[in-house]
This record gives sequence, C-alpha cells and structure tokens, in this order.
Amino acid sequence: MANRLATEYVKTCLQLTEAEMAMFIQMFVDHQASLQVKVLENGNQEVVLLDDAGQEIVLSFERKFNTYVCQGSCRITNKNLVNLMRKAVAAFKGNATVHRIYETYVMIYEYERGAVSKIVERKGGEDRLIYEYKDTVGMLERLFRKDEIEQEIGLIKNQINHMLDLRNDIQDVAVREQIDGRLGQLTHRLFVLEA
Repeated sequence: MANRLATEYVKTCLQLTEAEMAMFIQMFVDHQASLQVKVLENGNQEVVLLDDAGQEIVLSFERKFNTYVCQGSCRITNKNLVNLMRKAVAAFKGNATVHRIYETYVMIYEYERGAVSKIVERKGGEDRLIYEYKDTVGMLERLFRKDEIEQEIGLIKNQINHMLDLRNDIQDVAVREQIDGRLGQLTHRLFVLEA
C-alpha cells in the first residue's frame, strides 16, 4: 500500500454554531491532539493544531451572527490530525476539496455537506474519475414533481373552451375563420404536449 506523504485541504468550508464549535474543539481534545484556541477581540477564533514536527496548522473561524465560519486551506502530515479533520468535515457537514498526496499520484476528494461526492486520481498530469455520487432518487423525484407540461395543458384546454364558446356566439364569418385558425394551433400544441 502506498504511503501517504500529506493531506492538503485545498478548499474547506465549515459553518458551526457556538455549541458545534465547542464540540469541534472537544473532538480534537478527546483524541489527544495538541491545540490552542485563540479568541480574538472581534469574537473570531483561531484553532491552532500542532503536528509531530511542531508545525502549526491554523484554522481561522470568523464569527458571523451566531455561527463560526472557517474557509481556507491547510496542509497536514500527522495521520491522527488528518483523520480528525476528515471526521470533523463529515460530522459538521462541511464542504471541502482534499488532496491526499502520495509519492507518484494525488487522490482528490470532493466533500459536499459532509459526504464524499467525487474522487479523482491525478497521476502524471492526467485525471481519472474513480467515484462520483449521483442523486438518482432525488433526480427522479424532481422529475416527477415537474408539472410544467400539465399546467400548460390545462391552460390550453381552458383557451380552447373559451374559443369554442366565442365561436358559437359570433356570427361573422371572417372572425369565425380567425377563431378556427387559432383553435387549430391550440389543438396541435395540445396534441404535441399530450404525446
């Protein structure tokens, strides 16, 4: 099995409530990760993680109303911190682009709302799709709920009924011919939609 050199969080977005922020910090404390939490004067927080080599990994959380938002990137070599960060992204429904760097290739993971949505292998400048999530059930449900055609059919039927009533009330031959022309167009459109 290939030895992972590093994991790079290229784009990370976590949005945490105050309670989730405490849980986020506690998750790292529970797994004996060396960390410092700095509370800045404007309410923002910085979580500073230390890896084995003493390198600092700074996660900046900007306070926006009642949430803390972390957007940025970091490079992690410590396997424990890599696993904790992956668990944090999953547990707190984060979005991220993660590069798992090996000696001869890079595995690129895309996370959406905490779940892996895509995995790509990049080797020798070429990308190969390994996995991509397809929301088939959701797509079918959206397709099922799409009722624009049914609504248009209902509108055309109402127009046809109105035009037929109008045709029966009018005696002028020229106006009846115009109504017949319009009825022909509407029935053709109705036929196309119902087919």
